[in-house]
Amino acid sequence: MTTHQHLLLEFQPEHNDFSKGKELRDGLSVVLQIDDTLWVANDETISLERLSIAREKDDEGRTCARGHRQFPLNDYLRLPVPPTGDPCDLQEIDIEGLAYGDGYLWLVGSHSLKRKKPGSGGDAKARKQLSKIVSENNRYLLARIPVAVEQGEVMLKKEVAHDGATRTAAQLRARGKGNDLMEELRNDEHLAPFLAIPGKDNGFDIEGLAVSGKRLFVGLRGPVLRGWAVILELELKEDKLDASVLKLKRIGPDGRRYRKHFLDLGGLGIRDLCVQDDDLLILAGPSMDLDGPVTVFRWTGGTRPDDECMLEADALKRVVDVPFGQGVDHAEGICLYSEAGRPPSLLVVYDAAAPGRQLHGCVMAADLFALA
Repeated sequence: MTTHQHLLLEFQPEHNDFSKGKELRDGLSVVLQIDDTLWVANDETISLERLSIAREKDDEGRTCARGHRQFPLNDYLRLPVPPTGDPCDLQEIDIEGLAYGDGYLWLVGSHSLKRKKPGSGGDAKARKQLSKIVSENNRYLLARIPVAVEQGEVMLKKEVAHDGATRTAAQLRARGKGNDLMEELRNDEHLAPFLAIPGKDNGFDIEGLAVSGKRLFVGLRGPVLRGWAVILELELKEDKLDASVLKLKRIGPDGRRYRKHFLDLGGLGIRDLCVQDDDLLILAGPSMDLDGPVTVFRWTGGTRPDDECMLEADALKRVVDVPFGQGVDHAEGICLYSEAGRPPSLLVVYDAAAPGRQLHGCVMAADLFALA
């Protein structure tokens, strides 16, 4: 069994209970460390949550992150469907990736369609519900927000001066019910057929984001093609007329605005990505609505690919097998975690958190795994 330690995440009660009895801590989809802060999100919200890593340990020697502060994303970005003030009328972003680079926090929504979950009320009603597919505009968000340190606090800013220039919150240009990326993929020979399929049905579904230099790496939970998972490589630039709008650069073959990398992850899809030096760490799990297996792989040199590639299984190093439960503890987010006096480790947060993780008050236990 994989051994690990716990890191405790403590949320404020007024933000933890966010809608219809749901708790923010129970469905964490991403995690990111910036200096002595941790940033997380629940995929059913439109905000980021910042926690500060405490210097003192608890009575069991565990690290704690507290001082919860919420950052509504509509304060920094133009959401296609902004909040109305009614928590029951909130269109989620389905945040599935966070990354940090060059003074910006990057985030990405799932870009996926959603099939309605059948409920009670008889077979006929359940069948009708199962036939409904929904497209939600807020899910098509790929954006960056400037990060600044003010009075010792790591903050998000809509605009900030830096070295004689201005850093501005910006997002990929919207296109109808989608954005420029979805428009580019409509003619892709591998991915286009899956754009009309809901994410949890092995349709197109983004669930990972990493940044290295000017390049973004976007991991797809689905589709998995004959056992091969997909990473898209992108480079974005500011629109010349509007710094709050980002456009895709031509970086792929034949002038394509993306590059594709195929990885043999044993039939698993990508659930998150993070960077360690020049390597990509890949959290892999089922593309469909299944519990496991869940494994972290290392793509050595993955942030510096020479060209599009097909990466065989033996080219990937197995880093850690992540425990999972039956219907609970679905690993969704990873990041490198550093703390004075200890080697770097991998921090993992979970969706559908098991009751054993839900500690006193509004505390959630995340997992720390040693990195070889």
